[in-house]
Amino acid sequence: MKARGRISIHVAREKPTPRPEIYDLYWQYAVRRHQAFERRLAGTLQPWSDDPILRTYKFCNVFRALDRVSQYLIRSVVYADDAGTLEDRVFQIVAFRTFSNIATWDGIREVLGRPPTISDLASGTFRYALDEVKRHNGRLYTGAFILCATKAYGHDAKHYNHVDLFKHMFLASGFAQRVLDAYSFEGLVRGLEGFPLVGPFMAYQTAIDLNYSEFLEFSENDFTQAGPGAARGLKKAFLSWGEYSPADVIRWMVDRQSEEFSRLGLSFSGLFGRPLHATDCQGLFCELDKYCREAAPHLTSNRSRIKARFYPASALPPLFLPPKWNLDSVQPPAASSSVFRSKQYELSW
Repeated sequence: MKARGRISIHVAREKPTPRPEIYDLYWQYAVRRHQAFERRLAGTLQPWSDDPILRTYKFCNVFRALDRVSQYLIRSVVYADDAGTLEDRVFQIVAFRTFSNIATWDGIREVLGRPPTISDLASGTFRYALDEVKRHNGRLYTGAFILCATKAYGHDAKHYNHVDLFKHMFLASGFAQRVLDAYSFEGLVRGLEGFPLVGPFMAYQTAIDLNYSEFLEFSENDFTQAGPGAARGLKKAFLSWGEYSPADVIRWMVDRQSEEFSRLGLSFSGLFGRPLHATDCQGLFCELDKYCREAAPHLTSNRSRIKARFYPASALPPLFLPPKWNLDSVQPPAASSSVFRSKQYELSW
């Protein structure tokens, strides 16, 4: 008598329904913004875009790894030539992303004469270095990410709570080894989410940073998580998400990019041939939300204006992207991995 097998019935989910003009604008914006970056990188004189909105307001790059803070992180933290052990490097990446402030990291390095290590957490040297930087600079954090503001470890000073968070992670919980042993990108994100003061989106962003390193090999398409800005952009680009979650819609965009660029007659070669990944498509929705505040103000949300205006800085430094991406057009880092400011700090014990 033959055993009966289960009959598997695949029911197709209802697909997202685009808002046509904004959905198309998503792809058009990606091309315009990346063209502006490519023109600037090539040394072309301003203006780098014919788009009046892009010329007036500040927008992140299409590819997350190209933004100024990400470039610093990749070059001077993830691949710093004096980072120490792999465990120390994990701590450094997590700590840098928490502050997301180049001046803070330069200051810490100047106080210590090197990157901070896990041993500096145990000895109190890391906390001392933060105090010194705060005393000289007046601030430690940027507004790039919304951080949990609770006094999870009982301190009034936010950075003291984060110091104790790092002690919890790296001294008490052995989190560095857990990162090195991570079995999936999602598992890495969930591991970060398990700690106080690390919300879901901050966990996702930190996992992306860790994954730039040579000790992790996850695809950025393995897992994604929509931040608040991306959620606003998704609502503007679609009339309905159908039966898709925000993360599903982002992956849907990754899969459709070649088809959509072709449909719209747009030329998009990516990042030296590297296509958009879920990390980038997620960020693009956040930038689309900002762009629509000027281009489609009738699509209201809890944000009605673009705060940051565009003021071009000096010429772009040579790019440095993760070597494991095998992008031939990227230049290697300079001999000195970090650029320090001239402020002098004294380490006195």
